[in-house]
Amino acid sequence: MEDLVSTEWLAAELGKPGLLVFDTTKYLPNEPFDGKTKFLEAHIPGARFFDIDEVADPDATLPHMIPSAARFEKLMGQLGVSNASRIVFYDQKGLQSSARGWWLMRLFGHLNAAVLDGGLPKWLKEGRAVETGAAAAPAPATYVADFIAGRVLGIGDLKQVLAKGDKLVLDARAAGRFKGSAPEPRPGLPSGHMPGAANIPFNELFAADGTMLPKAALLARFAAAGADGARPLVTSCGTGVTACILTLGAVRAGLPEPAVYDGSWTEWASRPETTKVSA
Repeated sequence: MEDLVSTEWLAAELGKPGLLVFDTTKYLPNEPFDGKTKFLEAHIPGARFFDIDEVADPDATLPHMIPSAARFEKLMGQLGVSNASRIVFYDQKGLQSSARGWWLMRLFGHLNAAVLDGGLPKWLKEGRAVETGAAAAPAPATYVADFIAGRVLGIGDLKQVLAKGDKLVLDARAAGRFKGSAPEPRPGLPSGHMPGAANIPFNELFAADGTMLPKAALLARFAAAGADGARPLVTSCGTGVTACILTLGAVRAGLPEPAVYDGSWTEWASRPETTKVSA
């Protein structure tokens, strides 16, 4: 299974044994919607809700930080996920938080996972069937995680990366937030960026219809930000969600897979000792 699948592919595969579909929608604090509520209003047939605030470390002060391997195993089992499962993630906004689900599976060693290109908006635009109401309870499964530490970085790692300059940090936030000219969606958090970081707003990896750009166009956009494959990449954003889109885009472009800085700008900007750049 490819990392990015089309609506046509998913429509043909729905209902086949071993295929699981998850709505992974996460709205920002300044958006007046709730993913779970919207899921009840309309979702792809057979889909379940994958809550990235639940598949997370419950003791972290930052939003939806990665869970332990043991917690991930338990939650995946409760969702009916086994190591043999094929998994497709989508979201209600197109292609935003769904990449976080894809990346979490990769982080814990599950490569048979994909993102639905264009998400629910494309599915609906094509007149495909949806369901309403709560999803059926899954049959419990057993899941064994293979944590791959190199796919995630913490703030200590980021400090070393920036001090050495041996990796390029790509920030997926909007240009205004990156430059410090537009506010962050979280009250009290300054905008700006890490020293040496480059900016690729995540929506610049999409075509007009909300699907991801083809390989050549992705390579050109990454190269324009200085990501030409010469240095390893690290992706960041507000809270580690849209950073996963840049990671997905880099994988699709054939670049070395970037690690995700999980705490992202919310952690970096809230720490008094870190350097914040505005320009």
